[in-house]
Amino acid sequence: MSRISTDVAVIGGGVIGLAIALRLRADGREVVVIEPNEPGSGASYGNAGTIANYALIPVGTPSVLRNLFSLLVEANGPLSIRTSALPTLFPWLARFAYESLPHRYRENTRRIAELVSGAAAAWAEFAAQIGASELLSAKGCLYLYDTRKAFSAATTDIELRRGYGVVQEFLSVDEVRRLEPCLPPFEGGGLFFPGAISLSDPGEAMRRLAAAVRRAGVEFIQASAQKIEREPNGILITAAPLEICARTAIISAGAQSQKLAGQIGDPVRLDTERGYHVEFDMAEPPIARPVCPTAHGFYLCPMKGRLRVAGLVELGGLAAPANPRLLQALAQNARHLFPEIGEPSRTWLGFRPSMPDSVPVIRPSSGGRDVILAFGHGHIGLTLAPRTAQLVSAILAA
Repeated sequence: MSRISTDVAVIGGGVIGLAIALRLRADGREVVVIEPNEPGSGASYGNAGTIANYALIPVGTPSVLRNLFSLLVEANGPLSIRTSALPTLFPWLARFAYESLPHRYRENTRRIAELVSGAAAAWAEFAAQIGASELLSAKGCLYLYDTRKAFSAATTDIELRRGYGVVQEFLSVDEVRRLEPCLPPFEGGGLFFPGAISLSDPGEAMRRLAAAVRRAGVEFIQASAQKIEREPNGILITAAPLEICARTAIISAGAQSQKLAGQIGDPVRLDTERGYHVEFDMAEPPIARPVCPTAHGFYLCPMKGRLRVAGLVELGGLAAPANPRLLQALAQNARHLFPEIGEPSRTWLGFRPSMPDSVPVIRPSSGGRDVILAFGHGHIGLTLAPRTAQLVSAILAA
């Protein structure tokens, strides 16, 4: 097996790994990226396209904990589980339940708030750097509440966001309709995040990011990292048919990161959220900004030449095939709002690396700064890519 040497090896070519590689190259470091698939594919491509600087509430909350059983047994709900995966998932679920307790929920919110603060400004700078500024839309994001009771039930989260400086505007039904006139009538109200931005084409943004990384002089190795270990002369990564010896390794391999972190002596309780989307091709989407009907746990995302309907969380590992019920549920949810939308043009399944507390792991390994952990971003990987790259750069510079 042939061996190459480098200063920094970034394991994982999703948006997190690519952003880190670009930042470290700007710092003057020699960088290689190890990625078996097309860079920027996977969850980096299939997300809702939102730079969600408002998304500081973790998945685990006291409300979710109270309703956890019913959520998990509801096959088409916003959070579901494959029963065959339950034995493997039990340790993650037990920790998730603990992290949903009131004191943990508030602490996790505080930690996420620190990370997402300034995300929109960081992304504006990042987009300019990779030549993707015209893909950004600064029209905000809209949450919909079906009933006044549902709106009132969201008060705790709303107040918590306000305490961290998130700008939110309460909208009546009429005000929502003026903002998005194609939405059907409903009884509740809306919550508007005017500072949120979104991408009109996440896949194109990832292509431009990968191209910018290549132009910066980063080498890509199309292989899967199977093993990572410390040697006297550095970190050895086995990615057949190569061995890569690096002074520093960054583990940012998304849902695959748990195994590699464990090999280096850092077991983490990371598991996989299986995320879905369906897309409807059309010349002009019926909405101008991302819209989230909160009762159903999905986003309607206007994108270039199509409407993407993304969301629903399924816990079930990496191996099982796509769940047709969830894809059908997304399509039905879209048709409930827009009956004339027809059948989806395409569907997608991807894997999010998810921590029980919803807080990404961004830190040196317990064995030293020769290995940096940067994974577990869950629903906010796109949002936090520039910020994560800044934090990794600072760790290596310390």
